[in-house]
This record gives sequence, C-alpha cells and structure tokens, in this order.
Amino acid sequence: MTIHSTSVDQSDRKVPYNLRQSGPTPVEMLISTRVRKSPYWHLSMEAGCWRATVYNRIYHPRGYVRPEDGGAMVEYDALVNHVTMWNVAVERQIQVIGPDAEAFVNYVITRDATRIEPMKGKYVILCNEKGGVLNDPILLRLSKNEFWFSLSDSDIMFWLQGVNVGCQFNVEINEIDVCPVQIQGPKSADLMADLIGDAVRELPSYGLMEGKVGGHDCIISQTGFSGEKGFEIYLRDATLHADDMWNAVLDAGKKHNLMVIAPAHHRRIAAGILSWGQDLDSETMPFQCNLGYQVPRKKTADYVGKVALERARELIVAGKPPFKSVLVGMTIQGKPIEEYAPDFWLISGPDGGDPIGYVTSPWYSPELKTNIAMGHVPWALRDLGNKLKVWLPDQYADVSGQPVDAEIVEMPFRPSVNPNAREIAKAEGRDAAY
Repeated sequence: MTIHSTSVDQSDRKVPYNLRQSGPTPVEMLISTRVRKSPYWHLSMEAGCWRATVYNRIYHPRGYVRPEDGGAMVEYDALVNHVTMWNVAVERQIQVIGPDAEAFVNYVITRDATRIEPMKGKYVILCNEKGGVLNDPILLRLSKNEFWFSLSDSDIMFWLQGVNVGCQFNVEINEIDVCPVQIQGPKSADLMADLIGDAVRELPSYGLMEGKVGGHDCIISQTGFSGEKGFEIYLRDATLHADDMWNAVLDAGKKHNLMVIAPAHHRRIAAGILSWGQDLDSETMPFQCNLGYQVPRKKTADYVGKVALERARELIVAGKPPFKSVLVGMTIQGKPIEEYAPDFWLISGPDGGDPIGYVTSPWYSPELKTNIAMGHVPWALRDLGNKLKVWLPDQYADVSGQPVDAEIVEMPFRPSVNPNAREIAKAEGRDAAY
C-alpha cells in the first residue's frame, strides 16, 4: 500500500517534494552514453561495487559490501576504525581562471572570496537571485587567479558561464580533467604520509598541497564528507592516470586495512553534513538548513542573492520567516535503519495526526545506539526537545502501521574528528543562524 500525503504545507515551493511512500522499487540501471562513466568506474567495479546511483550525470558507486555480508554497516566500521577510499569523481571540478577570477568568484558565492588565501579551501554556497542554494561545493583556491569548484549534485558550470555572459569578467570557466577520491578514516594520515611524505600530517583543515601519487600530479586537500580524519586526492589528467593513482593507493593501503567503500552517508549525517538534493535544493534558503552562517553581515561587495538573503534575515528577526519549514536534527525510535531511505518519510506532531513534515536523511548511529536523521518541520516546531512522530516503513516500525517517537536534538549528533565548516564556525562563535 502506498501513502501520498497532501497535507504537508509546501506552498512556498514551486515544485513540492513528492511525498508518496512507494518504498523500494528495484530496477536495473541502464548503462548508456547519456550518463558519464568516470575514469574510476572500472576500478570501482573491480573493487566489488554492486550498485550505483547517478550524481552530476555520472555513475556513482553506492555499495561494495552486499547486504547478506553486512552491507553498509561493514563499510561504516572500516571508516571509523581504519581507512577507506571513495570514488567521488562525481564531484566535477569547475575551474575559474583569469585576471578577474577572484572578483567573479566573490560575485557568485555568499562568503568573501578575497579572504581565501592561495592553497586554501572553503566550504561555500552559491545562491540564485531568490536566495535558494544552487550548490554547496568545496572551493579550492590554487593561486591568485585560479579557483576550482568541487561540486555537489547540481551541474553549476552552465550557470557560472551564463552569469558571466552578462557580467563579462575576464575569466575562463570550464570543467577540467581532474577527478578526486576521498581517503577517510583514523588511519588516513598514516596512509597519506606513506604516499606523499610526512608533510601531509601538518596540513590544516581545508588546507591544500601539491604532491604526486602513483607518479602523477595531484592536489591534496584536508577535507571530506565524513566527519572523520580525511583527505581528498585531486588527480590531474585523470582520464590518463586513473589506474596508476588508484592502484598506488591500494598498494600503500594494504598495511592500513584500506577498504574501498561508498560515500558514508551514515557518518556524514552524524556530523551534520548536508547532501544537496536531499536535505536542501535550489528552493531552500541557507537560513532553512543550518547554513545561515554562510550569509555574511559584513560583505560589502555585491553577490548573487544578496538582496533576497538580507531581506530574509530581516523577516526572520521580525518573526516572519519567508518560508514554511526548517531543517532539524532528530533522534528516531524504532528498529535500526541500516540502509538508504527510498522515500521522504513523513513526520507528524506529538499527537501523531496529519503529517506536517518529512525526513530527508535517516540512519542508525552505532555510537548513539539510536536512529538519527535530518528532516524538515514547520518553523514553529523547530526548537530542541520538541517531540514528534515519524511514520517509518513496517520493516523499521515497532508496531506495523504506527508511528514511532522522535525528538528534535542538536546537530552535529556527535563531535567530528575532522570538523566541518559549520562546526568550525560554531567553535569560533560565527554560527549565528540569522
């Protein structure tokens, strides 16, 4: 039986989320030339990848250990106890280069690009003129006049090129043949030191350095999508050298119990790291999804979305937010959720009545011994400690057809070894929501 809720108020959206609860719908993925195979695709297959999704119009590995062998939680164990490698070539690299690179980047991101030093990175957002988040990439600054946008799941290159048709900054904007892998886990620094030398151990959070892996030029960053200690290896001319770099990592990783795994969404949820297209999209304002700190109060330069975002902040302070829902963290009772959710599971108020919101990213936390999740709830119900009900599928529900208890809690759910940008901002007192 399927459920389709029409009672969740999404009247502030042009395209409401489809909240029909259809459950898993296994299909055979069509492998065609309309979707790109990354330079690491065949290597992921050799490593045992058995399922994939599509991300940025590239096939994206999403599982190596099959369910009958323990599934994603085996991969999680490798991440939190050893070291893992992820094929994340789907993070398309968009290069902005030229005399006006800094000015152009400063115009398309909300943060102040002039404060990013060469060989440093930052987590940033790009918004449209209405203040909706178009992408939340890691921005790498390689030199005075060269930046790379390491994209999340929206192809922002065409938008960047379109913006510059009207603005005419003196820059070139292109996707480049650079593909990253992530090296994540407590043994990641040891592995990286074996690959490129001990200097990598001193790399600060969001720091960059040059190095060779497998004999080929790479940019190394101290970043990741997990909350664990981690790095990314950005391989130049990746279509030519993918095998050499990948196999060099595998060889060096043997003594560190390296495992090739899928991106660990169970760990990124615990760290409060957002997934574009899942927790937010182009109709979500930063103030709705814990990204208010990305909207500066002191940036004098103009940028796309500035007027809308500053007006939204004024309305929020006045108690009249220009949106219906807000993203919160919550603990959820029920049986352990150890697989990707195929639907936006519905949320009701404490009385279990008509749905008022929806879960975006749920998973079980072995450390906290409970299910954790992000989800959208009405603005008025956003406070920590508020009680909710969540309508889990029967496989996770305590009683078939009945919702389970949930409670709004603070994110991140537990401290990160490698703090993300929001955690750093919070520690420095810069995380004001509005």
